Amino acid sequence: MATLTHPTGKIEIAPTVEVRDHDDLARVYTPGVADQVERAAADDSVVPRVTGVGNRIFVVTDGSAILGLGDVGPRAGLPVMEGKSVLFKRLAGIDAWPLPLRSRDIDDLVRTISDVSIGVGAINVEDVAAPRCFELVRRLEEELDVPVFHDDQHGTAIVVLAGLRNALDVVGKDLSEVSVVISGAGAAGSAVARLLLHEGARRIVVCDSEGALHGGRDLDGEKAWLAEHTNRGGLTGDLSDSLQGADVLIGLSAPGIVDEAALRSMNDDPVLFGLANPDPEFDPEVAGGREGAVVATGRSDLPNQINNVLAFPGVVRGMLDAPVRRVDNVVMAAAAHAIASSVETPSREEIVPDVFDDGLVSRVAAAVAGCAHGLSDLTRDRPAPPAR
Repeated sequence: MATLTHPTGKIEIAPTVEVRDHDDLARVYTPGVADQVERAAADDSVVPRVTGVGNRIFVVTDGSAILGLGDVGPRAGLPVMEGKSVLFKRLAGIDAWPLPLRSRDIDDLVRTISDVSIGVGAINVEDVAAPRCFELVRRLEEELDVPVFHDDQHGTAIVVLAGLRNALDVVGKDLSEVSVVISGAGAAGSAVARLLLHEGARRIVVCDSEGALHGGRDLDGEKAWLAEHTNRGGLTGDLSDSLQGADVLIGLSAPGIVDEAALRSMNDDPVLFGLANPDPEFDPEVAGGREGAVVATGRSDLPNQINNVLAFPGVVRGMLDAPVRRVDNVVMAAAAHAIASSVETPSREEIVPDVFDDGLVSRVAAAVAGCAHGLSDLTRDRPAPPAR
């Protein structure tokens, strides 16, 4: 049915000026455009004022990790990139265009994205599989003159932190004191762990499909970093073992891997985020039966949908407006605070705002832009990160 409703796709290119006669043609093209070219050649900074560069982005993917469907390739991933572009335009007024790339070679990807980045104000990396995405984003941040936003890392971490802040307020617990278990050590799990560490969380265990990450395992890359900076108690068991006595579960992995017994082994008043798509790590009905629990999923048909659309329109809007050159932990924390504070009175049924909440995008954008200008004090009272 979705295909039938979008027979020619979801987006199009439309002009912002009318061309009705020869005078209009002379203004928008030759000879009138020559003046803009000469000005841009003399001073590159005028380009955003005489073109749409400052409000245009590419949504880049190699198709290797499309939603919950996996490696379907860049061409098959186009419907997702078009949908993302619709949301950028509808919610933040940003002109976004899909850029699917065939190569899986990091050098090729960086070279191509770098070459085309001169025509946009930012790059949104989307659905690139871990661990390649870590190196790709790092290289792009180093080499591009425009900011890079990786929604699978940055967007997920922002929205999880926002929801977690409000959920912990509801159950009367503090981030610096709770025991957090993250199921999933890919792009999302790693970014969430890093941001929570920055925000003062001191007791985090990250699990992959083989169990808790710890120093005794033969790990490299991002997983080695996570093993070094989390799991201070040296837990060595599987996910169920790690959940015993935990206060928070953040699932960013696979459906149905957490059973009722594991949920009941957690502390009183647990916070349960099951964000695997399309089905969460646990049965939401069973999780909701835990007395005092705050339950969130990625589903739109259940309360507390933890959805990246709460973050990416406003964050990228703020990046373009400021401009912000890099999405760091301070920027992400400021965006998370703006999202969390959009819920006036958090409750077990409402820890994040609605994606169509009036003013949400502008609040997030202002928080992000404030970081660039040194105006944001949203994280001033943040606990110090744990000693390393």
